[in-house]
Amino acid sequence: MYYSSNPSPDSTYIRPAYRGKHKIFIGMAPGVGKTYRMLEEGHRLRQEGIDVVIGLLETHNRQETVQRAEGLEIVSRQQINCSGAVLSEMDTDAILARQPQLVLIDELAHTNVPGSQREKRYQDVEIILTAGIDVFSTVNIQHLESLNDLVARITGVVVRERIPDRLLEEADQVVVIDVTPETLEDRLKDGKIYAPEKIDQSLQNFFQRRNLIALRELALREVADNIEEDALEQALNGTKADAPFCSIHERVLVCVSTYPNAVQLIRRGARIASYMHAPFYCLFVDAPDRFLTKAESLHIETCERLCKEFGGEFIRVTNQDKAKAIAEVAKNYYITQIVIGESQRSRWKLILRGSLTHKLLRSLKNIDVHIIATEKTI
Repeated sequence: MYYSSNPSPDSTYIRPAYRGKHKIFIGMAPGVGKTYRMLEEGHRLRQEGIDVVIGLLETHNRQETVQRAEGLEIVSRQQINCSGAVLSEMDTDAILARQPQLVLIDELAHTNVPGSQREKRYQDVEIILTAGIDVFSTVNIQHLESLNDLVARITGVVVRERIPDRLLEEADQVVVIDVTPETLEDRLKDGKIYAPEKIDQSLQNFFQRRNLIALRELALREVADNIEEDALEQALNGTKADAPFCSIHERVLVCVSTYPNAVQLIRRGARIASYMHAPFYCLFVDAPDRFLTKAESLHIETCERLCKEFGGEFIRVTNQDKAKAIAEVAKNYYITQIVIGESQRSRWKLILRGSLTHKLLRSLKNIDVHIIATEKTI
């Protein structure tokens, strides 16, 4: 992450007209160490000469967190009168007036108290970023809007405070703070997360082992998805032409032909893609010197329709060399798994011309090829 030189102490200092950079520390649950890690990085950058302040810190009386915040400037909170009670919130205007290079803001999904200028804390963060100030923030995976229903099914808890998924997509960096469920349980039992009177209740509810395992998987998968999407976009845009794209997730390609077994291949490929939670593609290679009969054309249309019913993308190319065409599509679409049917050629034709399978295996690298046995036509 880039930081400009130290700002002038003069109050008339004007920051460059660029959007600040946003780094999000995300975890599977409270207590994994997001805030502590954010404070650690804040201290490190302060030692390097960066002007760092704490915009909002929620310690939840965790002494390790309290101690780690020592030595960092804290911007005072604003006091808001809400139904006769005085509550405190982050003072966004004070942060903007202070103009630090970096501000640390805890609990990104927090809902501000009634009477605040903005409803959600992430909206305050966006204002700060627009002002050219860099932000470090923290959030738990269960607060992502798109995961709300899934988290409710896993944990039985409906999360009320949520953030749009776009915040992770737009962030300049997302860091997963990961610990094992066993480690998190130990921290909870040692009183490092909640007060003693809340420990047993937490272990019986949200902090059940199965919940933590599922939430951990969600956190790791979400960040992996974002990394792969960014890498794929860069590869497609040619921004990293010198570094080949390496797929984190599987991508399945089914090669169909005019043989009746193509429908069976599509079904099998769709099942494989479903097991792997993978994007699904079907490919038909047209021979330039051969016209399809009406029955063959209808068959290919059926294949295309079935592919789309399974949520796949149908690709049609023209090439005399089928193996070469399949290899090119596999490369362009970053395919990791190819599904083809058993050859329908006679033994003598295989000897004379070679099989498509052998040609593919010679031309493909780091791609698994599934050969599906079918009844041969006579």
